[in-house]
Amino acid sequence: MTIKINIFTIVFAVLCFGVNAQLRTLEGIVIANDDVEGIHVLNKSSVKYTVTDTDGSFSILAKADDTLVVSGLKYELKEIKIIPEYFENNNLKIYLTEKVNTLDEVVVGQILTGDIGSDVGNVKIKEEVNFYDLGIPGYIGKPKTIPERKLADADGGSWGYVGLGFGLNFHKLLNKISGRTKKLKANVELERKDKCMKRMRDSYSKVILDKERFSDAQKAEYFYFCMDDLSFKTICERNVPSEVIPFLNNKLEAYKKNLESKED
Repeated sequence: MTIKINIFTIVFAVLCFGVNAQLRTLEGIVIANDDVEGIHVLNKSSVKYTVTDTDGSFSILAKADDTLVVSGLKYELKEIKIIPEYFENNNLKIYLTEKVNTLDEVVVGQILTGDIGSDVGNVKIKEEVNFYDLGIPGYIGKPKTIPERKLADADGGSWGYVGLGFGLNFHKLLNKISGRTKKLKANVELERKDKCMKRMRDSYSKVILDKERFSDAQKAEYFYFCMDDLSFKTICERNVPSEVIPFLNNKLEAYKKNLESKED
């Protein structure tokens, strides 16, 4: 019995090695009219996965006759059959098409006769038409910054749904597994801290640095030095002068000591 199990294990390992040995690195690029960073590229035949770089380029293990599935939240799903020529030239180009919400044709307003006097009397003034009236999903909140939009694209929506069947948000899951969501959250947090720091600099720079003989570069460096403090975010967002000014004065003394140690 033990011999049979060992033989089975060896055969299984040889088969797995044979499959992996056929795989080769395939390089390609995704091309679209908008952002191509973080597009998902899945080899569903050999179960391999990657995401595109900022310029849309990617590399993935594959073999001839494998099928690549390329997907992004705002693009149409695309499948590509791998042929041997793709490995020889490494020039696989994948063109993606943006998803478009198609609307039924509607007639807005009345047909005019061309007689201004008559048309003015016949026109009925109604409330302004908005995207809700036309059935278009819209956003009425504060406009998002580029890092916030990238994070919303990567981490938006629920994890899945249960209805007639079970569905899973693979786009969100793959971003979580690859670490892209964590990276984008860090970018958003850094952007918010940077904006808060610049507001603090504009409000308190003259009060704190008026008597200091700092160059413009040193003034900028000082506020970034303040931003590295763990309590910076809380103090900056509250923006209470009785907290901000002592904080900046303490950081100023520490920054000046750093400058002195560099000179020594």
